[in-house]
Formats: sequence, C-alpha cells, structure tokens
Amino acid sequence: MLIRHPQKNRELRQSTQAEQTPTAQQDVRATSVQRNAQTKPVDNASTQNRKLIRGYLYDQIDPLKAAAMGRDKLRVQIESLIRRICDDNRLQLSRQEEEAIAEEMLNEMIGIGPIQPLLHDDSVNDILVNGAGQVFVERYGKLELSPITFVDEEHVLNTAQRIAAAVGRRIDESHPMVDARLTDGSRVNVITYPLAIDGTSISIRKFMRRNMSLEILAERGALSMEMVEVLKRAMVAKLNIIVSGGTGAGKTTLLNALSQNISDEDRIITIEDAAELQLQQVHVVRLETRPVSAEGTGKVDQRDLVRNALRMRPDRIILGEVRGGECFDMLQAMNTGHDGSLCTVHANTPRDAIMRLENMVMMASMQLPLEAIRRQIASAVNLIVQVERMRDGGRRIVSITEVCGMENDVIQTQELFAFKTSSVDAQGRLVGQYIASGQRPHFYNAHAHLFEGH
Repeated sequence: MLIRHPQKNRELRQSTQAEQTPTAQQDVRATSVQRNAQTKPVDNASTQNRKLIRGYLYDQIDPLKAAAMGRDKLRVQIESLIRRICDDNRLQLSRQEEEAIAEEMLNEMIGIGPIQPLLHDDSVNDILVNGAGQVFVERYGKLELSPITFVDEEHVLNTAQRIAAAVGRRIDESHPMVDARLTDGSRVNVITYPLAIDGTSISIRKFMRRNMSLEILAERGALSMEMVEVLKRAMVAKLNIIVSGGTGAGKTTLLNALSQNISDEDRIITIEDAAELQLQQVHVVRLETRPVSAEGTGKVDQRDLVRNALRMRPDRIILGEVRGGECFDMLQAMNTGHDGSLCTVHANTPRDAIMRLENMVMMASMQLPLEAIRRQIASAVNLIVQVERMRDGGRRIVSITEVCGMENDVIQTQELFAFKTSSVDAQGRLVGQYIASGQRPHFYNAHAHLFEGH
C-alpha cells in the first residue's frame, strides 16, 4: 500500500524538527530566508495551498514505495489524493493548478523537486539555487533568474538532503557542505546553515550528454578550422596537452572533443573528482575519487589514483583537473612513456598555467629546486590550449601555445594561434578573428611523417 498513517508521520516530523533546530537558530534562519524570499513576489494564498496540500501528501504517501512505482501510476495516485484533499478542506483549485501540484510532487518523489524540469532543458548549463526564493540558470553563457521557486527553506533543505542521501552523504548543521553527483552525472554542491546565511544553496553543473567534436565547436565559433587541424594532428602525434581556463570556460567540453581523436588501440585511464568525460573508445577505464566518510576515513584523492593508474599499463592518462600534488605524478607519467596524456588546470593565461604547475609540484612536498621543476614541465608538456568564457557569454579557444623547451632557467613558449577581438555587434556579441602567428610548430619537425605538405 502507498498510504501510511498521517497523524503518526506528522507528529514524527514535528518532533524531529524540534530536536534538530534550536529556537535561536530558527530565528536566524527565518530572518535570512525571509530576506531571500523577498527577491521574488509570491502569491501568498497559492503558496499556502501548496504547503497545505504538500503536507497532506507527505503524510499519506510513503516516498520509498512511491519511488518504486512507475511515473504514470504514481501520477494517478497523487492526483486522486489532491482532489480528495481539496474536497476535505474546501480548497478551490483549477485543473491546471491541480496538475501543477501533481507534477511538483512527482518531481519531489522521484526527482529533485521544482528544479527537475531544468535538468531536462538542454539550453541550461548550470542551476543555482540561492534559498527558497531565487533560482538562477545559465543559458548560452549568461545567467538569468528563473520563475521557479521553492515553497520555503524546509523545502530546499529536504531537496538537498535527498540529493546527499542518494550518494550516501548527509547535509545538516554538523555537515553543512557536501559534493554529490546526480544519477545523470550532473555535479552538485550543497551548502546550508550555519555557513549559508540566507538559506540553503544548491549549485548544479549539468552533465551535457551531447559530445561535441572539434569540428562542431568550430562551427559554433569556438575555434577556426585551421586550429582544428593542428589540434587533431597534435592528438595523433600523442602530444601532452594542458587545457587551461577559468570556471565554466568549457575545459571539459574541449577535453571531450580532443579525446575523440584518440586511437581505439590505446588503453586510456581517466581520473576525475566527478565523472564527466564521455570517451567513445573501446578500452577506457574510468576512476573517480572518493571523499572522506562521516567517520573521517576512506578518502581516496587524485594523487592516489594517478599513482595507481601508473600500475595499470595505461597508454594515455586523462586527468579531469590538476589542482594539487598529483601534478608531480602526472608530469612524471608524461615524461615516462605515457605520451598523449591530457589534463585541465585553472589559469587565465598559458604563462599562468605554467606557474600553476610549478606551484602545484611544490605542493607535493618534493624538495626540488625551481629549475628542476621547470625542466620537468618543459619536457612533459607540449601544448597549452587556453579557453575562456568571454563577456558575451561565448566560449572560445583564445590561444594555442606550444612549449618549446628551456633557455637558461626560463620555459620557452611560442603562440601558434590567438583570438583577437575587434568590435561588438548590435546584439552585444564580440566580433573578432582567429589569427595564426605564422610560426611553424616545433612538433611538426619531430613528427614530420605525419605532417608532410604542412
């Protein structure tokens, strides 16, 4: 049966809330949530009806059993209960309002609440919940306020707790931060009270199922066809490539596009905090880090996985993002026969990317002189591809830079391509062009048999 005892569950929920939330903390939450809710006007009568019906539905439906039912069967059950609740409480709801509440509860029971439709919207990249009254989305590189809202702070927190519970984590005042992954691969970060003053915040980076090639990216203006040709040849030549850029610049998208040019003969090991890479090759082993457990044990970080990957006979290693001591092990791998490896790094320019690599090797507690670190980088890294989310929202490769070696104690580079902005059109889009430096890539000489006639 789907129905459960309403009074018992209502008393249990009220008792649990009283135990978990001291009065003083409730006052702080109420103040911050009220401030957050003022962001968007809400129909109070409609909100009260939603809250009343939601309360009755939660009392009468067992979520565990509901999750096991098919969506259509569960919808019929919910709609029947809504009509009965409206009759019993003399609520006047239109058919459209009943259907909206039924859809909302369906998403609550077998999805992630009111933001579930945004997961199915292909135009949305990021979903950002700032408490009950604010939901922002990123579309085509631009942030916009969504008409979607939550009922109240409890509604947001319940949604966050379901997300965390699905991956064996918890989110509450004693564990106010959590990283998780949805079943579709989307990455989620949640932070709640007392760290999030204005209400629970949920940040979702959607997993994009469309796997774009370099050619498709070029059609969308992210790079030129001449750049596509150079990058494809670099992949065939098994160059070690660093993709550099800021948050949301498109580093993972480019990494996926580059990986399409890897031979099926190669054994590839991927290492990520949250699996996003979508490699199409037949011989791929995907590894994912594991956070520390609630007991403070069991953590497996990227450095552990890079070291283990070296024992797995990889031809190429792809590291989703380098940001710590694993950088040293990755450079070691690149220098010891694992050519054609790829990784990303957070940096604003190719020169900044090199400095970041230097700093991260130092973080590995390796007592190496700076010159030795630089020689390691110059020997391991062949290309740095800089991506940027520009002020018009577009994502572009703004530079392809070749690492040419060392001169004295300085890493030498040459820029092969750069994007130069010339103006802004009437729609606010940047107008520019991709300019080749005219320099012949050094790696063309080392792999002349691949580049005859170029």
